[in-house]
Amino acid sequence: MSSSKSLSSADARWRQLASRYPVALIALAQLFGTSLWFTPNAVLTPMLASWNFAGESAGALGQLTSSVQGGFIVGTLTLGLAGLADRFAARHLFMASCLLGALTNLALILAPGLLSASALRVLTGLALAGIYPIGLKLMVQTAPDRAGAALAWLVGMLVLGTSLPHGLAALQLSGSFSLPWGAAIGMASLLAVAGAGLVALLPAVAPPAPAPASTQTSLLARATRGLAAWRHPGFVRGALGYFGHMWELYTLWALVPLLLTTMARLNGLSLSATQLALHSFMVIAVGGPGCVVGGWLSRTRGSLWVARLGLAGSVILTLLFVGAMQLEAGYGLLLGLLALWSLMAVIDSPQFSALAAGGTPVELQASALALMNAIGFSLSLVSIALLTPLIAAQGSLLLLSILPGPLLGLLALTRRVPPGQ
Repeated sequence: MSSSKSLSSADARWRQLASRYPVALIALAQLFGTSLWFTPNAVLTPMLASWNFAGESAGALGQLTSSVQGGFIVGTLTLGLAGLADRFAARHLFMASCLLGALTNLALILAPGLLSASALRVLTGLALAGIYPIGLKLMVQTAPDRAGAALAWLVGMLVLGTSLPHGLAALQLSGSFSLPWGAAIGMASLLAVAGAGLVALLPAVAPPAPAPASTQTSLLARATRGLAAWRHPGFVRGALGYFGHMWELYTLWALVPLLLTTMARLNGLSLSATQLALHSFMVIAVGGPGCVVGGWLSRTRGSLWVARLGLAGSVILTLLFVGAMQLEAGYGLLLGLLALWSLMAVIDSPQFSALAAGGTPVELQASALALMNAIGFSLSLVSIALLTPLIAAQGSLLLLSILPGPLLGLLALTRRVPPGQ
């Protein structure tokens, strides 16, 4: 009897804490849930060794990464087009996705080879489609009056999760940290389960009422419900700015190790594997606090101002970095410019979601954000596939091919949107 009372008391305390700090709780749950995204990247070498895989590790990394990204895109398209993200309570969808992702990620330990592991990564990507965009919806629901600042914490956590494999690799290579690859996979799955548990503490919010039956008389209408967001100019402006941003961001992050190696070679230096991993971690991770700073600025300047700042800063830093590379500037200066470019490339990311959500009716927000994510991540895959081989082969001057993204994003943000649209 006493034990049940103590459990009830502990649950009440946790729920009270969740009601006082919901933004922090959702951000932490998002970090835990999205830890599934790149965890295998950090343990790739021992994982491949356990399969006796004789191929190139770079090819295996590309296959596993493409698989999870492909699953994410298919999942977000499904949630967004069919409007499923708005037909279920956001917290329930987030929790179910965390649990599904934890299971598919944990199953990697039993995978006999790269092909089955890739199939599991597709399923994990589908689960992540119910974590990342639905996390955005949860944050907008929780703090509608300060969505830009709240979303900044959430995207900042995603940035830290993206940089985490590089940080773990640096620790392992330096001998400071060593963990069997199966244990690392298991820890990521446990974190995802913990993310589901944290969101379970949030107070229940009923999903919006479904649209009247007369507007959903056909299968096609039901399957494309999320497209209704494109009728709203506020959503269109935020989404188009986001698409330009996504053309740049993940391509830049994918190029970071290559750029660091090139920078070192220009200066007659040779980076150790530990140094390369550590510097890669630093360059990407700086975007985490950068997002928080952008969120703080959005509370006084507005999300539109921060979004324009990020895109304009990306254009300027691209030009400065390319110019410094052509002049063969010192490694320290180039590293600082690259880190600043990485920061400016992501500081605006949560603000596009805030702009798009603010310009979308509440009953369409989750579907609209999921669809926006699907298109944005599809563009990032195209950008990575087209530009990274080109830049690797032709040199840093071809980094200018990234510029159309932020430039077109800036152009989209000049659109005037009537109040309330």
